[in-house]
Amino acid sequence: MCRPDFFTVVYRINPWMDPRLPTDTALAVRQWEVLYNTYLELGFDVELIDPIDGLPDMVYAANGGFVLDNIAYGASFTYKERQPEGPAYMDWFRANGFDVREPQNVNEGEGDFLLVGDAILAGTGFRSASNSHREIGEIYGREVVTLELVNPSFYHLDTAIAVLDPAPAPGESPNIAYLPSAFNEDGLAVLRERYPDAILVNEEDAAVLGLNSFSDGYNVVIAARAKDFERQLLERGYNPIGVDLSELLLGGGGVKCCTLELRR
Repeated sequence: MCRPDFFTVVYRINPWMDPRLPTDTALAVRQWEVLYNTYLELGFDVELIDPIDGLPDMVYAANGGFVLDNIAYGASFTYKERQPEGPAYMDWFRANGFDVREPQNVNEGEGDFLLVGDAILAGTGFRSASNSHREIGEIYGREVVTLELVNPSFYHLDTAIAVLDPAPAPGESPNIAYLPSAFNEDGLAVLRERYPDAILVNEEDAAVLGLNSFSDGYNVVIAARAKDFERQLLERGYNPIGVDLSELLLGGGGVKCCTLELRR
């Protein structure tokens, strides 16, 4: 995670951002601290990367890379405003003992790569290039499933899909929640076939980035305003935990955007 000490909105690279609207950095920090403390209370180890002045989106740590089997696949950002974040995160990975693979293709880390069981769901259409999907498959030796995003408001895969069971018990299938309208018909067909029991989230909950969540398989940290998603999670036996990140939503990020998983 990265504390949002320098968070503000001074440029626009997604539909959520509007530099004309005021932002409150102190409020963003307070809301982020609630998320940080929620993880600590759940028993997670949380590592922090130092924020860098001039990189207001660095708080969205999920975009900083993808980490699996102690290998860190670095990020290469689409927009110049965020491009310095890639080397900053790779430096942190190296300093903390990860095997760093520098990217050859444009990708935005866990924003577009989600580990579901043994497969990596990979988004494209707005940010990560589809050739990065082949690259990540070669690095990790995992099945990579390409999904094309079609709604500009859900420009990263982690805004349109929530991984509910990241490491299911033996004999059990992983499950997800998703927003159907975020995908083209080919992608929808893949999701329906692979995850027939998936939770379908409504437009209202998706619009507060309710799907941009983190789950350990039981506890699911979600946007506090995603009430119908919360209801569905409870009905399925999960424990939803609502957190208010409304200030960070002004930059186009939520719970998962602020969370990069380090899988050693």
